[in-house]
Amino acid sequence: MAAEPEVLDELRRLRAQVPQLTGALVTGAEGTVLAQDTPGVDPEAMAALVAAAHGAAVRLAELTGQGAVGELLVRGAHGYVATYAAGGSAVLTLLAEDRVNLGRLLMEGRRAGARVGELVDAHRAAAAAHPKPARPGKPPAKPVGARTRTARVARTTNGNARTTTDS
Repeated sequence: MAAEPEVLDELRRLRAQVPQLTGALVTGAEGTVLAQDTPGVDPEAMAALVAAAHGAAVRLAELTGQGAVGELLVRGAHGYVATYAAGGSAVLTLLAEDRVNLGRLLMEGRRAGARVGELVDAHRAAAAAHPKPARPGKPPAKPVGARTRTARVARTTNGNARTTTDS
């Protein structure tokens, strides 16, 4: 992702603002890792869980009429996991020690989520406007069409088959 250096710069700035952060991850809403600074944590596994948790939060907010999800906060015995909607298609996740100033975490996380969202959305819009040409020598990918089912033909029975009923 071309926006990754800018996103990593934002994550570094955020870690300087909130020293108790122990990790930061930016994912696509579907669970792909876009940028990460998560020492000691598997970013792919974390991204999958973030996508599931964010999806559940979105559904919960919709069901209860609370509107668009802005953030999700989990408090564990050893610290916090905070996720923030970042633009239209990304999620910022922050890991923090239990001694973090929670108000500062929330405020800085919201600001960073908005900035990361701007960067990711701008990059995706630019990529959509200027798609990469196909590599030479490789045939273009076939579009995936809707699958259709062939009608089943009724089975015929063997003319010699007999059925009996006991009376």
